[in-house]
Amino acid sequence: MARFTFKLPDIGEGISEAEIVAWHVAVGDRVEEDQGLADMMTDKATVEMESPVAGVVVELAGEVGDQVSIGAALVVIETDAAETVADAAPAETKAEEVEEQIEAETPGAEEVAEKTSPHRGEGLEEAQSQAPSPETAPLPDPLPQGEREKSAHVLASPAVRARAADLGIDLGSVKAEGDRIRHADLDAYLRYGSGQGYHAPHVSRARADEPIKVIGMRRRIAENMAASKRTIPHFTYVDEIDVTALEEMRADLNAHRGNRPKLTMLPLMIVAICKSIPDFPMLNARYDDEAGVVTRHGSIHLGMATQTPAGLMVPVIRDAQDLNVWQLASEITRLAEAARTGKAKSEELSGSTLTITSLGPLGGIATTPVINRPEVAIIGPNKIVERPVFRGDDIVRARLMNLSISCDHRVVDGWDAASYVQALKKYLETPVLLFTD
Repeated sequence: MARFTFKLPDIGEGISEAEIVAWHVAVGDRVEEDQGLADMMTDKATVEMESPVAGVVVELAGEVGDQVSIGAALVVIETDAAETVADAAPAETKAEEVEEQIEAETPGAEEVAEKTSPHRGEGLEEAQSQAPSPETAPLPDPLPQGEREKSAHVLASPAVRARAADLGIDLGSVKAEGDRIRHADLDAYLRYGSGQGYHAPHVSRARADEPIKVIGMRRRIAENMAASKRTIPHFTYVDEIDVTALEEMRADLNAHRGNRPKLTMLPLMIVAICKSIPDFPMLNARYDDEAGVVTRHGSIHLGMATQTPAGLMVPVIRDAQDLNVWQLASEITRLAEAARTGKAKSEELSGSTLTITSLGPLGGIATTPVINRPEVAIIGPNKIVERPVFRGDDIVRARLMNLSISCDHRVVDGWDAASYVQALKKYLETPVLLFTD
């Protein structure tokens, strides 16, 4: 027998370590050549490590969530080879294979769960066949026979008796304040009497604590958000925008869109951002705080915060200022789908100069979004609501939306943020300007 040490190969330029996000094997398992060993996550992607040999696993580098340095031992496999093999194939040879995988973004949470639980579901069918069905399983009698007979002689209305039966309470043990037991007596029994500790049917009960290790994408999000709030002095400005005319125009555009994609509010919002941002270049910028340099970008590479099964990701719409509203709608759909299915490329998830984040119908009254560092601003449209407003002496129905913007106060002043939102508001409240030069 011989031992083969599989060392973590170089899986990307500038990467010094990777995080274990899933093991596909355990000590004692037999693995075949090219069988998956583990999923390793870097800042750019999640890559599956495959075994170059067949044998039995005798050592693993650590637990899920641990960091492993490039070149360090990841798995030790006992093989049938006559000679001891000290190391895995050189890092350079493995890197070529890994480069193809690094184009793919982190897999969705369901896919990772499926990989980490290969035997999930075994025995379930058998267990279900042995379990009694809800229709045939006997329901327990909440009261013993003697107590049920005793309760029958207590004075109480049919409604009180029905409630006591539902709660499993023996009316004979309930103290009545008057000549008969009333609902208030049941309440007092449950609150102060021998009903202490009683749990009524259909009432939520406390569950056991569940420790969840923060790993993978969740860890990356936690680290990025903590760094952003720790280093950036945020401030948020919120203003109300009347989007009645914009929504009417959107409905007209969708009614005559033909084969083009259906428009949501987002592509129209992005057009307004691109038209208004040139006069406020301090917002479309990135701040290198170590070098003390703010770079104001001429092109708008708009980050689009997207919720995925693996966590929050920010795919980037490149050169958003060059796209019309229909092209933006197509690109939004494509990037969101790529992010949610884990198919977004690394270059599609980096390099944004400004970010927009929206919770759609869940948008709430106002949000205070966290800046996507090293950017200096993030825009957050909130939920659209219908409310009565004054127009002259008339009260009319209007569709209103609060718009939030969070800024880095080291680079952007409050006056700048407020002035920019007013300029953006002009485009959104007079939507014909979106289609003029």
